[in-house]
Amino acid sequence: MLAKMTSKNQLTLPKAITNAVGPAQYFDVKAKDGQIVLTPVRIQRADAVRAKLAELNLKDTDVEGAVNWARSSGGKVKR
Repeated sequence: MLAKMTSKNQLTLPKAITNAVGPAQYFDVKAKDGQIVLTPVRIQRADAVRAKLAELNLKDTDVEGAVNWARSSGGKVKR
């Protein structure tokens, strides 16, 4: 099957291909041996939150402390 690339480097994947791999909104894209390889990725919201916490180097105790602070102060910054 052919897929045409637009001037903005966008591709429309044939429906038969997307049906074969199942519903996916995101794809991991790699170049391998002169080919473009697309792998469907199913992103869970919880996974995105965990990844962001890891990126920020936040621990469970940091999150717990922030929640406790927000509950005790009503989320208002004291000045």
